[in-house]
Order: sequence, then structure tokens, then C-alpha cells
Amino acid sequence: MTLHESEPHNAGIAGRLNWLRAGVLGANDGIVSVAAIAVGVAAATTDTAAIVPATLAALVGGAISMALGEYVSVSSQSDSERALIRKEEDELRRMPAEELDELTALYRARGLSDATARQVAVELTERDALRAHLSAELNIDPDDIVSPWRAAAASAAAFLAGGILPMLTILLPAAVRVPITFAVVLAALAATGAIGARIGGSPVARGTARVVVGGAIALAATFAIGALLDTTGVV
Repeated sequence: MTLHESEPHNAGIAGRLNWLRAGVLGANDGIVSVAAIAVGVAAATTDTAAIVPATLAALVGGAISMALGEYVSVSSQSDSERALIRKEEDELRRMPAEELDELTALYRARGLSDATARQVAVELTERDALRAHLSAELNIDPDDIVSPWRAAAASAAAFLAGGILPMLTILLPAAVRVPITFAVVLAALAATGAIGARIGGSPVARGTARVVVGGAIALAATFAIGALLDTTGVV
């Protein structure tokens, strides 16, 4: 039987899809958050000396925040997975017969007959007992434990890649910087929304519309706040 090329039949492909999805979401966060700060400050003042530091701070601070959050999250996940792997190794060493019975019961619960479940459990145990138990019991691939440092770096890079767009457009002349930033940001959001929808297998139009509408609301809200502060003389 030929495998369908469009379907993720192994953990490596699924893992790459998850990384790509995370990258798209990180870029989307960078676009929206940096652009929101940029247009908000630009609505309050046309002084480039005030706009640039605020936007740059949003870009750098957001990237660091994303990296830190991803590092903490993935560290907790990887620590838990490694602890489970050590526990399973210990159980296999201390009580191999009981573990074989447990693996047999797991496959029986999935609908295999008693004889077939036992045969599968025995063959997988002979091949790689630890991997068999991690897969059947815990859905863990010992070769696919994500590095917190790599996750943090990828998250920061994705945020910077998205946030650099409004950082550049807000440097344009005062008369055009805000409308062009709006246009570029919404176009970029449409692209990330479409990519994210295709990766997730959902309707592209719906996924794109959600991202674009959400981004437009964020930009409009921060622009309105900046304009209000300028009008009232607060800044």
C-alpha cells in the first residue's frame, strides 16, 4: 500500500509541521504587537525620535519575552518527558514480565485479539522495549525531545521576522508612515493567516479573515488611543 504523501505518517513530519506552525504564530505576534506600538505612538506624535525607540523597544522586548516564555514552557515539558523515560527504564529493568503484560493489555484495549496483542507486544519488546512502552503508554518519542534553547531561539527569530516589517515602515515620512504601516501589516497578516490555515488544514479564507480582522482591531485601537492622547495634550 502506498502512503499518502500529504499525510504525516511519522513523528518527524508531524514535528516539523508543529515547528512551522509555531513559527507562523510567532511571526504573527511580532507583526501585530510591534505594529500596534508603532501606530499608537505615531498617532500621538510625529517625532521620529520618540517613535523609533518605542518601536525598537517593542521589537526587542517582545522577542525576549517570547523566547523566555517558550524556554520555560518547553523546559517544563522536556523535564517531564525525561522523568517519564527514566521511570519507564526503571520499571523495565525491575519487572520486565509485568511490563510485557501491560503492553499486551494496551494493544488488546486498542482492539487486537489476545493472541495478536501478545505477539505484537513480544515482537516490539524484543526490538526495543523502551521505545515500545513510551509510544504505547505515553506517546513519547525519545528521539524527539525538544530542546528549550532551540525552541526559545526559534520563537525569538519568528517574532523578529514579523516585527521588523512595521519597524521599517514606521520610519517612512510622517505623512505616509501610518497608512503604509496599516497596509503592509494587514497584507503580512493575510499571508501568515493563509499559511497557518494551510498547515492546519482549515479553510484558508476563514483563517486569513480571523487574523486580518484581529490585527486590524488591534491597530485601530492603539491608533485611537494615541490620537486621543495627542488631542487631549497628555503627550
